[in-house]
Amino acid sequence: MRKACLQSVYELAKKDPRIVFIGSDLGPGTLDDFKAEMPERFFMEGVAEQNVIGMAAGLAMEGFIPYVNTIASFLTRRCYEQLAIDLCLHNLPVRLIGNGGGLVYAPLGPTHLAIEDIAIMRALPRMTVVAPSDAEQMKQFMVETPDWPGPVYIRLGKGGDPVVSRPEDGFEIGKAIALRPAAEVALITTGVMVNRALAAADQLKADGIDCGVLNVHTIKPLDREAVLETAREARILLTLEEHTTTGGLGSAVLETLSDGLEQPWPVIRRLGIPDVFPGEYGSQDSMMESFGLQPPQIAETVHQILSETPLSKAS
Repeated sequence: MRKACLQSVYELAKKDPRIVFIGSDLGPGTLDDFKAEMPERFFMEGVAEQNVIGMAAGLAMEGFIPYVNTIASFLTRRCYEQLAIDLCLHNLPVRLIGNGGGLVYAPLGPTHLAIEDIAIMRALPRMTVVAPSDAEQMKQFMVETPDWPGPVYIRLGKGGDPVVSRPEDGFEIGKAIALRPAAEVALITTGVMVNRALAAADQLKADGIDCGVLNVHTIKPLDREAVLETAREARILLTLEEHTTTGGLGSAVLETLSDGLEQPWPVIRRLGIPDVFPGEYGSQDSMMESFGLQPPQIAETVHQILSETPLSKAS
C-alpha cells in the first residue's frame, strides 16, 4: 500500500508542478525517480517532524501541494499542535501520509503504534481522514487528492494486504462502499480490517448467516447516509477497526446513529483495541489476534451475540 501511495505521488507530480514531496528521515531508495527527475520538488528532512509540518504549511501558502510522509505515530502525536495551527486553522492543502497506522509496527512496541491516530485527527476541524483498504483502492484514492480542499490524513497499512476492493465500485472521498449488501448482520469497517471483515462474512455465510459489509474508507467526512441505511437494515451491527475503541470509526458511527437513527436500534458492538497501550511485542497479526480482530474471532463474536439475540427485526 505504501509503495502504491508513493508511486502515485510521483505520477501526480509529473503532471502537476504544484506537487512537492517532503519525507522525514525515510530509508534510502524512497522515491529515487522523483528525486532524480524533480529535485527542486523533493525534500528529505531529518527527525524534525514538527518542522516538516511548518515547512509544508509555508509551501502550501505559496501555492504548492505538499505530500508529507513519515511514521504515523510521529506524524500525528508529535506534530499535533502544528497540524492544528499551521494546517487546519489555515485550511491548507497538505497531504499527510502516515506509514503503519494501527498495529503495523508491532515489533517496535507502543511508541510506534498509531492506535489513536484516527481519533485525534478526526477531532481537528477541516481535517479529512482516509484509510484505503488495499493498494488498488489507494491508487484510486490518490487521483482525487490534488484538488481536494484542505488537509488530508492518509492512513497506510503494512503493504502486501489482500486486494479486496473492486474497480467497478470506483472511489469518491466521503462515499462508503457496500461490498456485501445490507443484511440483518452488518459489519462496518475501514482500512485493512476490510479484508478481515469479508473473510468473517464468508465464514458466517457458510454457517447460513448473511452479513453485510460496508467499507468506510473515509472516516471523515463520514458517509452518514450509508451508515444510517446499513443500521436500518441491521439487527446486529459491528464496527471493526485496527484502532482504539475510543474516538475512532466505532465512535463516529455511534455519533451518526445518535444524531439520525430512529428507534429501534440494532444491537451494536465496537471491536477494536481497548483503552490500553499494547504491552506485547510481536506481529501485526499476533496483536490483532490478542484483541479479537481476526476473522474467526469476529465470526465467533457474531455467533455469541446471536445466541442472545434472535435474528428477526424488532417491530
